[in-house]
Amino acid sequence: MATPAFEDIAETFDFLGDWEERYREVIDLGKAMPPMPEALKVPATKVNGCASQVWIHPEISAGRFDFLGDSDATIVRGLIAILRAMYAGLPVSEVEKVDAQAELARLGLDSHLSSQRSNGLRAMIVRIREAAREAA
Repeated sequence: MATPAFEDIAETFDFLGDWEERYREVIDLGKAMPPMPEALKVPATKVNGCASQVWIHPEISAGRFDFLGDSDATIVRGLIAILRAMYAGLPVSEVEKVDAQAELARLGLDSHLSSQRSNGLRAMIVRIREAAREAA
C-alpha cells in the first residue's frame, strides 16, 4: 500500500547498485526535504527513542495525513523524507494500515542501519501512527 512518491523511491533504490549508492540517495532525499520551521521544534514534536534529535509535526488537511520533520543528523533527515513519502497524502484512517517495516525492507534499509538508527526509525513510525490515530 505504498504511495506513488514512495514507489518512486523504491524504483530508484532498485536501480542503485550497492549500499553506498543507496546511502547517498537517502542523504540526498533529506537534503531535498523542505526545512521545518524552528518554531515547531519543541518538546511536543520531539521524538523520543532516537539517538539524534528528531522532530515530527503532523499536518492533517481534509482528512489526509502529512507531516513536517527534521533532524540534526543528515542520514536521519533522509529517513524522515522516506517516511514522509510513505505516508504523505494518505487518508488518516489508512496510516496505521501501512506495513512500514515491510515497505522499508524493500529499500534494503533494515539490514544496513545500526540498531540505534533502526530503533529511532521505529520510534518515528510509532509517532506518525499515534498522530494519525489522534486525528481520526
